[in-house]
Amino acid sequence: MRTDDVSAGYKQSEVGVIPEDWEVKRIEEIASVTSGKRLPLGSSLIKTPTPYPYIRVTDMGSGTVSLPDILFVPESVFPTIRQYRIFRDDIFISVAGTIGIVGRIPVELDGANLTENANRITEITCSRDFLLYALNSTFIQKIIDSIRTVGAQPKLALGRIRQFTIPIPQEKREQQAIAEALSDVDSLLESLDALIAKKRAIKQAAMQQLLTGETRLPGFNETWTEKTLGNHVKFLRNGTYSRSQLTNDDQVSYLHYGDIHSCSNPHLGPEIREIPTLPNQLAKTLDPLKVGDLILVDASEDIEGIGKSVEISVQQNHQIVSGLHTIAARFDKSVLADGFKAYLQFCPPFRKHLRRLAAGTKVYATNRGHVASTVMKLPAPEEQRAIAAVLSDMDVEITALQQRREKTHAIKQAMMQQLLTGRIRLV
Repeated sequence: MRTDDVSAGYKQSEVGVIPEDWEVKRIEEIASVTSGKRLPLGSSLIKTPTPYPYIRVTDMGSGTVSLPDILFVPESVFPTIRQYRIFRDDIFISVAGTIGIVGRIPVELDGANLTENANRITEITCSRDFLLYALNSTFIQKIIDSIRTVGAQPKLALGRIRQFTIPIPQEKREQQAIAEALSDVDSLLESLDALIAKKRAIKQAAMQQLLTGETRLPGFNETWTEKTLGNHVKFLRNGTYSRSQLTNDDQVSYLHYGDIHSCSNPHLGPEIREIPTLPNQLAKTLDPLKVGDLILVDASEDIEGIGKSVEISVQQNHQIVSGLHTIAARFDKSVLADGFKAYLQFCPPFRKHLRRLAAGTKVYATNRGHVASTVMKLPAPEEQRAIAAVLSDMDVEITALQQRREKTHAIKQAMMQQLLTGRIRLV
């Protein structure tokens, strides 16, 4: 923005246009920045609790430190590094490994030793929480992003942090008001995270009960029947084309195994439109997918991903085909009902069978033969549909909460951009 574009009550500064009663400060003008310290050569952290916890970068998350995996400094070693501690009124910032993680110290870790891969921001003369949000702001994180791209092991230098500049209100009252407004949104995000975790736990328990027959829904008491899946399935032709051969302007959606691994909902519906597409001439040799088809991955970097799948649940107005590293299965609907197939991956007999047969070291692999050789007891289709309806309702509720969380996070990012530059002033 040019100087003559600056609105009344605002001024041009080195960080952009800010209110006239704001200042631009270097971090070293409003706080002290000191380093952490590694243990002496020959010493090691221990799991056995001592009075001296030690905070590593791997313990750090956005805004705070995770407690479950904290390690401890042996009592005999502590005197040699006792001056490299961090306290509850300080801010940490990671400077090596994953750089730029910023947060507060939990009360439980007040006085903990700090890794050499993080720095301590202390003796803060402005609002501590305002500074915390400023360090997480777009204009600071962009600087850190530029450092991340330099070299194989980027390091955020102590002197660089001290020279970071931020716009800041002169009145501490306004600093605190801005921090409180953003903290309110953080509290909402935390409550949404807790609610999503609770709903997922409830769904997990429901699956354990319903998919094993430990709990039966009202009105169903027929004995489950043992089936060999290979007797009731047709495998469809899938593509072997890589991501580099895909486009975004053709009419054939190409369901790549990466799309399945990243899908949080076992039913694949309207989000198919967001999947890359395959040129029509390449798709001609592949079998179009229909509602009820189950698409499984045939490769995973971890055993937990074996059996991961999605069921096509909504008919699209364009063609869909199964892609690289996938197994496309069309089951007899009288054996596996539409809607229920999405939860086959969570059925213990199916999951255990595929994982037992999975081969590989760095990457685990499964195949059509593994799927076909699965023998398991299944309820009648009517009960399957009832089970699927219960679990699907839970999936819908979780998805809605996740979408609300994403929107709330986007609102917070916009608020930070406006409030931390003074473009919007709080009353």
